[in-house]
Amino acid sequence: MEFDRHSRKESSISVPCVYHRRPGKENTKETLEIANQRAKELGIKTVLVASTAGETGLLAARIVSKAKVVVVSHSTGFLKPDSQQLPPDLRERIEKEGAQVLTCQHALGGVGRAVRKKLATYELEEIIAYTLRIFGEGTKVAIEIALMAADAGFVSTLEPCISVGGTSQGADTAILLQPAHAQNFFDMKILEILAKPQLI
Repeated sequence: MEFDRHSRKESSISVPCVYHRRPGKENTKETLEIANQRAKELGIKTVLVASTAGETGLLAARIVSKAKVVVVSHSTGFLKPDSQQLPPDLRERIEKEGAQVLTCQHALGGVGRAVRKKLATYELEEIIAYTLRIFGEGTKVAIEIALMAADAGFVSTLEPCISVGGTSQGADTAILLQPAHAQNFFDMKILEILAKPQLI
């Protein structure tokens, strides 16, 4: 079924959402399987996956069977100058599985983070990040990587994608969304929440 939210005749639909008991990497495989299943049901062309050290990205490249997989890493220098947390060998293995890897500035933590570090005051993008975290860290990450992928041209803003994020490690959140460029942040639309932690 090709995704077209405008042509549906039903006045409402019911979409399952899995609520993990706890956030964290133990939910990774299930979350990726949920994302893959919904992508196949809707004919989604791209699945975005946040991956810091590469294990989640590699697993996503193996689980997602129909859609293009874009693995979004931390920016180089995130922990210390010139360092990249995604090891070259894992990057190569991800790409050999057919996925693409995107490394770029974080949409919600670039120059504004420098202001916070230097002047001890928060800028707009980090305030947005903290606001999104009321839905969980994985939700914030999934939204952020969609902005990054759109700005880098890895995903189209004209059609929905599934974006997968996590809390610290692994994946625990999957969202169907309409991507937007960072400069058009408020054009992004969250269409379905497929999985997230309960955060009790």
